[in-house]
Amino acid sequence: MNQTPSSRPILRFAKGRARRFRSGHPWVFSNEVEMSAELKALPAGTLVTLMDAGDEKLGVASFNPHSLIAARVLSRRWDEVIDAGFLARRLEAARSLRDLLFPTPHYRLVHSEADNLPGLIVDRYGDVLALQVNTAGMEALTPLLLEAADTVFKPRAVVLKNDSPVRTLEGLPLEHKVALGQLDGTVELMENGARFVADLTEGQKTGWFYDQRDNRAFMARLAQGKRMLDVYTYAGGFAVQAALAGAAEVVAVDRSEQSLALAAKAAELNNVPLSTVRAEAFAEMARLDAAGERFGVVVVDPPAFVKSRRDVATGAKGYRKMARLAAPLVEAGGFLLCASCSHHMPAETFAEEIAHGLAQAGRSGRILRVAGAGPDHPLHPHLPESAYLKAIALQLD
Repeated sequence: MNQTPSSRPILRFAKGRARRFRSGHPWVFSNEVEMSAELKALPAGTLVTLMDAGDEKLGVASFNPHSLIAARVLSRRWDEVIDAGFLARRLEAARSLRDLLFPTPHYRLVHSEADNLPGLIVDRYGDVLALQVNTAGMEALTPLLLEAADTVFKPRAVVLKNDSPVRTLEGLPLEHKVALGQLDGTVELMENGARFVADLTEGQKTGWFYDQRDNRAFMARLAQGKRMLDVYTYAGGFAVQAALAGAAEVVAVDRSEQSLALAAKAAELNNVPLSTVRAEAFAEMARLDAAGERFGVVVVDPPAFVKSRRDVATGAKGYRKMARLAAPLVEAGGFLLCASCSHHMPAETFAEEIAHGLAQAGRSGRILRVAGAGPDHPLHPHLPESAYLKAIALQLD
């Protein structure tokens, strides 16, 4: 990769097409630039200097000639040197923000464009970092990124969790490896005063879902003295925090034996009782209803039902059914949280489907909270569509 600003390839905006970039958008689309044969031949991830039709140099970006998003902005200073020092400064800024927000070093450290590191996700577990590299540009910078992470954090281990399907859209292979240091077994983390364990070798995504931190705290407060059901518990995030808050009984459901083992370990670490049930979510909710089981708090936080735009209609029906099955399990005056992490599911559609499912179950009530991810998952002002997490908390009559 060419790190010399003066010798980088030039990516020129077509006449009148730099307006979006000048307004602050972090992406440059392929129909906004003049795509020459020489540019099309560049390797995906090449650094380029952005230039407008009048020859003004506007910034530096990573370039992928095979993607609709042709360039992702790294800096609006065209002469910026993109080296390990540059990346270290970005990591330092991200850490400074999170350390203001949270009392322990357990958080989403980098959230892509919002932290000025497009295509990069980093979750921090104290002295262990889990990285997800999702673009060709960040893939090319990974050796420098690892050097910067080592300089800033001196981590015990850095894990590359590069198994997200979005990598295939950038022409990248799927991989999963320890890139720095050594990692044996699970890692511990703290959230809202509770201890948990994350599996960075076999676990989902980057090992833990920090995005639900605030929603877990909210539901835990409501669970005091009540029976609580946590469906799709994964590593026990909602369940264990409810138990710590004084829930009378907590039942955690997941189809994965490995996930339930993580939840049970977290319960042990926090010295709270937890009942785990290995079962398919919909079938277990139907069984509980048939058995007359009722809970003061029910949480349904599933994996993504919608993996692409073509899945929206099917996924919407899934969320409707989820609410229809969960609602009967909530006692009168109890609380229900329904969540979706599906990026392609519009928030309005999700809310409509939850309301539809409640109506089908013959339940009504009131919405107490509509929320997204916590503040360690910031949004770029020009990418509101990246607000993927949707959570609706209700009290049911």
